[in-house]
Amino acid sequence: MSEPILLARGTRDHLLLPGFVNRHGLVAGATGTGKTVTVRVLAEGLSRLGVPVFLADVKGDLSGLALPGGDDPRVVERAAKLGLADRVAAGCPVAFWDPLGERGHPVRTTVSEMGPLLLARLLNLNETQGGVLQIVFRAADDEGLLLLDLKDLRAMVQFAAEHAPSLRARYGTVSPASAGAIQRALLALEEQGGERLFGEPALDLADLLRTDAQGRGVINILAADRLIGAPKLYATLLLWLLAELYERLPEVGDPEQPKLVFIFDEAHLLFDEAPPVLLEKIEQVVRLVRSKGVGVWFCTQSPLDIPDSVLGQLGNRVQHALRAFTPRDQKSVRAAAETFRANPGLDVAAALTELGVGEALVSLLDAEGRPGIVDRALILPPLSRLAPLGDAERAALVRHSPAFGRYDQAVDRASAYELLAARAAALTAGNAAAPPPATRARREPASQQAQMVDALAKSAARAVGSTLGRQLIRGVMGSLLGGGGRRR
Repeated sequence: MSEPILLARGTRDHLLLPGFVNRHGLVAGATGTGKTVTVRVLAEGLSRLGVPVFLADVKGDLSGLALPGGDDPRVVERAAKLGLADRVAAGCPVAFWDPLGERGHPVRTTVSEMGPLLLARLLNLNETQGGVLQIVFRAADDEGLLLLDLKDLRAMVQFAAEHAPSLRARYGTVSPASAGAIQRALLALEEQGGERLFGEPALDLADLLRTDAQGRGVINILAADRLIGAPKLYATLLLWLLAELYERLPEVGDPEQPKLVFIFDEAHLLFDEAPPVLLEKIEQVVRLVRSKGVGVWFCTQSPLDIPDSVLGQLGNRVQHALRAFTPRDQKSVRAAAETFRANPGLDVAAALTELGVGEALVSLLDAEGRPGIVDRALILPPLSRLAPLGDAERAALVRHSPAFGRYDQAVDRASAYELLAARAAALTAGNAAAPPPATRARREPASQQAQMVDALAKSAARAVGSTLGRQLIRGVMGSLLGGGGRRR
């Protein structure tokens, strides 16, 4: 049986049981109260157990997980206070990822894999515009056109707008206004650097599930300090990853320890302005991904940032100090206090405003799966280096990663943009080669020529897909949305 993770010490040791890590968790507290250190200690403990971790580094200060630490005065003082002075400093195996491809391995997905629901939120589309995007995706499927990058999606939106009358009978109305709004939103996304996120080679999720030669879980760190400047892009990327894990991993029931722990920092961004249908699917993914052996831990400032339907699924709680300067702050304190299993000897609401840095109210699931009685405790100091890595140190680790070289060079194969351009060129050439009116009757009608070109284009698209083993997909949440799942 896997050894529990000692996370904090108060009136007793607070042990995180590996078999209950995938019952999910919450790390909350105001800025500067110690949430990042808690996440670091959690990640270190999981790595030692052989559990891979995925976390986003929104402040740029988690890269030190890769190297031993222990010499920081704050760490030395905390270790001595908790009777841990003899602990040996240690780093963890780390893989760096970066959607911009600058400080880690590039993270890419395809437009098809992202799907219309998540893209509609990413592009900030209204309900009507989102409906048009659904039509664009469906038409691409039926036309045999792969949507891999943003230029493919642009070309397909243009195709739908130009062929709106013929598409109306099959799919519904594609208005010029909605098509124009989607194109403008795509332009704004490109200006945020979003075009780097879409294309091939797409991320292989197996690269997030690795262990090193010593059996330690690899901590996958997403460089998000720049990405967080585009909050919807950040939230959508992490939600896509979570939903992709749910869709692709097999059922494992209740494993002895999780296959992966996914830590979602700045979790409020996941729920801000999300439409009800998306909130429902987020709740569903969080509930069901547990059976795939994935633990989800949310890190945020206040429990109120998490919808009740999701908050109720988070069995493990580490609550750092909250501020109570405004009525909303006071409401957060009361709400946080009410979520804990009561401790007769502790005024939880009062303690929440008195906790020091690195101190927290802790309630972890016990051996019976019940929330532990809340206790005021000190979080253990980390074993890894608190200071972030320098550029040279990070670059050296990236070069020695098993994923090095696999994602660095983008591949732009024939997809919707190229096939639609070829179709248009063929039609133009066919019209230019048409005979004079007196002899045209002996030639096939232009409509038949167009059908032939269409058939050739569809055949070429299918050939490309079958040759390279590509699947046409309707989004990572398609099966949950009743869209029939993946198309093969």
